[in-house]
Amino acid sequence: MEMTRRRFEEAVADALDSIPPQLTAAMDNVVVLVEDRNPEEPDLLGLYEGVALTERTSSYGGVLPDRITIYRDAILDVCDDVDEVVHEVAVTVVHEVAHHFGIDEETLRELGWG
Repeated sequence: MEMTRRRFEEAVADALDSIPPQLTAAMDNVVVLVEDRNPEEPDLLGLYEGVALTERTSSYGGVLPDRITIYRDAILDVCDDVDEVVHEVAVTVVHEVAHHFGIDEETLRELGWG
């Protein structure tokens, strides 16, 4: 599947825009990035790195932002058309944002976001 980086980044932005405003307002100290591929796990679609909101204590502060990375080439590898890419990007963005809120893999699978 081929898609320009700009169009892929627009799909990521659209996925973020689809998250309810009360949730995006609660996101704190997190940045969303697009990279081609995870160097250690090339098939990984997305990754959350940081301290989930549920694990932050009163001593949390003065730290670099958490990172949500969406891996463009890995997603394009598993999709056959633009609609699939848009869907997979949305699922991956929601999945990684959920980790920011402290939702684990098992709970995400139970909710259908695995």
